[in-house]
Amino acid sequence: AYNIVGALDGDGGGTGGVAAETKSGPPGKDEVKETAAKFFTAWEKGAAASAASYTNNDAAAEQLLTAFGDEAHITDVKITPGTARGTTVPYTVKARVAYGGKSKPLGYESELKVVRGLTTGRALVDWQPSVVHPELTKEDTLVTEQSATPPIEAVGRDGSELTKEKYPSLGPVLDALRDKYGEKAGGAPGVELVIRHPGNDAPDTPLLTLAKGRPGKLTTTISPSAQAAAEKAVKRFAQSSVVAVKPSTGEVLAVANNRTDGYNAAFQGEAAPGSTMKIITAAMLIDNGVTSMNGPAPCPDTAVWQSQTFKNLTGMKSDESATLANSFMRSCNTAFIKLIDEKPLTDASLTQEAEQRFGLGQDNWKTGIASFDGSVPAVGGPDRAAGAIGQGQVQMSPLNMASVTATAITGAFRQPYLVSPQLDGRELAQAQGLRASTAAQLKQMMRLTATQGTAAQAMAGLGGDIGAKTGSAEVDGNARSNSWFTGFRNDIAAAAMTEEGGHGGDAAGPIVAAVLRTGG
Repeated sequence: AYNIVGALDGDGGGTGGVAAETKSGPPGKDEVKETAAKFFTAWEKGAAASAASYTNNDAAAEQLLTAFGDEAHITDVKITPGTARGTTVPYTVKARVAYGGKSKPLGYESELKVVRGLTTGRALVDWQPSVVHPELTKEDTLVTEQSATPPIEAVGRDGSELTKEKYPSLGPVLDALRDKYGEKAGGAPGVELVIRHPGNDAPDTPLLTLAKGRPGKLTTTISPSAQAAAEKAVKRFAQSSVVAVKPSTGEVLAVANNRTDGYNAAFQGEAAPGSTMKIITAAMLIDNGVTSMNGPAPCPDTAVWQSQTFKNLTGMKSDESATLANSFMRSCNTAFIKLIDEKPLTDASLTQEAEQRFGLGQDNWKTGIASFDGSVPAVGGPDRAAGAIGQGQVQMSPLNMASVTATAITGAFRQPYLVSPQLDGRELAQAQGLRASTAAQLKQMMRLTATQGTAAQAMAGLGGDIGAKTGSAEVDGNARSNSWFTGFRNDIAAAAMTEEGGHGGDAAGPIVAAVLRTGG
């Protein structure tokens, strides 16, 4: 039996009745070249099972490689390997997509890695969907067929076309708009090669158009000048997102993301907003008669709430005679913690302020694409205090915080939207909004913050009526806090978040300022 096993070993290593030794360590140069060549040859022939046998996940590989030919209708495959870098092999794929009497060339570049099989010791292709196409991720597949939805020509508020090429981070947004409004926009579907994402309900990602459909025209609220500025600004800082809205209407003027995961965190992100939350907390204090802009809000070095000690940023001087405007402008945490115990405030007061006045947290926003409505749960214990300064269980997106600023400076909640509700008859969310006196105080405190407080450096040089609020949010496991910033200039409000960007003015601040500078 020992000799038979050796002779039939999967590595083809049986020689002279002696069991082949299982190899270990990284594959050598020759093994990498040979394994990649065998895999490419089988793939070119359309032999999915054979190609999959040279990978470390033959079941998943065979499924996707089969779909490459049978469902994506990709033929005449020619793969040209490049120069290997250690165990990584880059390559170019040239092929044709043929469907319904239409045919077009397809070309792209990708790479694979050769690893040592854990049990067999064979050199194998480390299977990832990106081996087949660089834009494929887990559970994705390739399909060529008549489009599920007609193409759209999305245009901005000035009538100019919005494309992925001109505004790269709008890609997922445009795909989502097409998925939802393709039929309503009056177009006719074409034939396309697409990436289908069955695992996450995301719209198909088009890769190649074989037969053009007739695009329907979809007018959005996007301002091309603000969008261009947002695209450029987020590129300065990794993992950044920004949204701009028009406070007088709720129209979204810009949405941009610079993220490695392609996620629309600007609309769908869920993260603690740090001290930008103090806009809502200040509104709660004013509305409940606890204090006012010029009323007391002492700023000690520390504040204890139910056995938990809260501190201010390093270097902040205590000021027992501070007003709310002063503590807001300097972003004093302890001032807000000390005041949330005052009558008539309860565990639900911040939640009520966020929901009833600012329209947050009720899961009823209908922006035109998927979006998060914010979450300010009613909690007791340390999280009640943490929530007042944008930590704890409070969760927001840049879209939410841009809306908060818009509500704060106008007094009216106008639900943000990207596509007019008149197109599909959807009802926008409603909220009570703020009393005129509360809005006037919030606006003035944000003006002071932008000209004399923590936001002054980021907002420097901006003319017109300006205001802002900074924030930094600590996240468990991160070396640096997330940077948050929200501000306004005349009739444009914006908010940004940069993961591990540090203080609000360091990363998110310059992003917001760049967008505000366009004036919408």
